[in-house]
Amino acid sequence: MGLATNREFERLNALRRYAILDTPPENAFDRVTALAADMLGVQVAMVSLVDANRVWFKSVHGPARIKQMERGPALCGAAINHDQVYVVEQASSDPRTAEHPLVTGEFGLEFYAGVPLRTHDGHVLGTLCCMDRTPRSVTPQQLKMLETLAGVVMDEIELRRSAAQISRLSEALAEACHDLERRASFDPLTGVLSRAAMLER
Repeated sequence: MGLATNREFERLNALRRYAILDTPPENAFDRVTALAADMLGVQVAMVSLVDANRVWFKSVHGPARIKQMERGPALCGAAINHDQVYVVEQASSDPRTAEHPLVTGEFGLEFYAGVPLRTHDGHVLGTLCCMDRTPRSVTPQQLKMLETLAGVVMDEIELRRSAAQISRLSEALAEACHDLERRASFDPLTGVLSRAAMLER
């Protein structure tokens, strides 16, 4: 297994651990995409998660009402391989993106800016991205703010994972307590109520 293949395998394993793919919309992510679109003055902003063969959108702000699309080498699929913001100012004339379905299709994408969503251990799950139908440039200050919002998105993803872990631990603890209580109430040899449990009842 090559280095790049191994890195992608580990990245996909990390994405699975977060268990966020195909989950319902959440206000926390929708507020971030709305703010990102307003901040850059674009029509569309998305939180994308890059799976093995598809790009799935956790949040979509704007007219591009899609939930997922085939993973390709351009846009979000390419942005996850960059350390910084991945920017395409005029997609139809850029060889990296000219054949992308969002560029050639009905939406007619021209501008794209995507910030990697990076976990604390360095795996990139997807992007916070902004798109528009008209070519445009973006200022360093806007890119910096977009990176900050991507950090907020990643914090939300980490929080929902921690909440799920706490919930699982609470369930396991409740089950263990119930098991201990049951064991303490019954004689292990005869299976009948112990004297203490009988007196209590």
